[in-house]
Amino acid sequence: MKVLWLVSVTIPAAAAACGLDAREIGGGWLTGAMRGIREAPNAPSLLLCSVDARVTCLTTGSREGVQYALLPDGSAEGFAALLADRKPDLVHIWGTEYPAASAMLKAARQAGIPVLVGIQGVMRACAEHLNDGVPARYLHTGWLEHRIDRVVPGWLPDVWQARFDDLAAREANLLRQAGYVTGRTGFDRQAVAALAPAARYYPCNETLRPEFYQPPVWHPRTFGTAPVLLLSQGNYPLKNLHTLLQAMPAVLERFPGAVLRVAGWPPLDKGPLLRPVIRRMFPYQTYCRRLIDRLGLAGHVQYTGPLDAAAMRQAYLDADLYLLTSFTENSPNSLGEAMLLGLPCVASRAGGIPDMMLDGSEGLVYGEAGDAEALAAAILQVLSAPDHGAEFGEAARRRALVTHDPAKNAADLLAIYAEILNREEPS
Repeated sequence: MKVLWLVSVTIPAAAAACGLDAREIGGGWLTGAMRGIREAPNAPSLLLCSVDARVTCLTTGSREGVQYALLPDGSAEGFAALLADRKPDLVHIWGTEYPAASAMLKAARQAGIPVLVGIQGVMRACAEHLNDGVPARYLHTGWLEHRIDRVVPGWLPDVWQARFDDLAAREANLLRQAGYVTGRTGFDRQAVAALAPAARYYPCNETLRPEFYQPPVWHPRTFGTAPVLLLSQGNYPLKNLHTLLQAMPAVLERFPGAVLRVAGWPPLDKGPLLRPVIRRMFPYQTYCRRLIDRLGLAGHVQYTGPLDAAAMRQAYLDADLYLLTSFTENSPNSLGEAMLLGLPCVASRAGGIPDMMLDGSEGLVYGEAGDAEALAAAILQVLSAPDHGAEFGEAARRRALVTHDPAKNAADLLAIYAEILNREEPS
């Protein structure tokens, strides 16, 4: 069996195989999935393909038994030439919203090659909830900000809303044409049923970054009145840092030394001369900064800067509680990683999250994502427990080791490939 994967990022192994800078640039979970497939019995021949503007023509290479192909653009014509040359039996498109996905689907259908579409997030839900809970005065920007944004990009909520709406439209268009789709949650299954009612849906869980299967795992510590809370993303409203900030005063009443660590860059600050411009170009970050000041949270919110897989793993191990407060998610890798390490988790009841973690036994799932009071109560319940949530963490780890089992997930995916190819054989 020859399978071509189209992915939305150039993973480090692909960059190295094709002579490019192999810095950590995302897609670590793809590395885990690829390793599982490569180590499976009767592993298929695998070609991993992505679009990378650093190359000027089709660039290929191989590494540890996997073939890689980088294309300078995601045109249907370029994909058609690649398919004609490599002649895969099946194409697996990972993700639904990037332009190359639609181009590959078109090229593969014209070549008569079956295509499996793997839904990652659910972009229509992301677009719907992108700016939930942010006051209207931070959401609407004028012509001056838009003009500056064309030269020096900021994070303008109305601009990003238009982009997310476009991504949602791309996803809907792709799924309308899909014959086979794989997903992981009841949430994405409902989305596929609405957007691709004629498609055949296959459940298959996800394998995460290899670093998170390794010891040591999390252990509770004595934190007294200074627990460490961890949020893995807070740069845009969908991830809902603002509600968490509003919940922090109630946490500090009980634990006055509590610290919230937010993975990623802090709000940009280039000094007093540029500060007014930056505040206008990054209104969500300005809103969060003002919440921190108004709620007296200075000194209690720390930004870690960007973290690679090893540093992110250590951030989980150094925390006392992981928080996922998003307004929508499908099957967030960050929650799976925290669960694999046995770190106690509190998460919003949004999207596919309840399918990943059982409320009350594997962690706490609180009501509406924007309910700061419910979020604070859930945080305090875990931190105040005699074991500081260790029982939750142990149960979550047992669940995650099954959900994210690389060998099982690889076997399931190969079974899906085989079934699709059997269905496509001429009768």
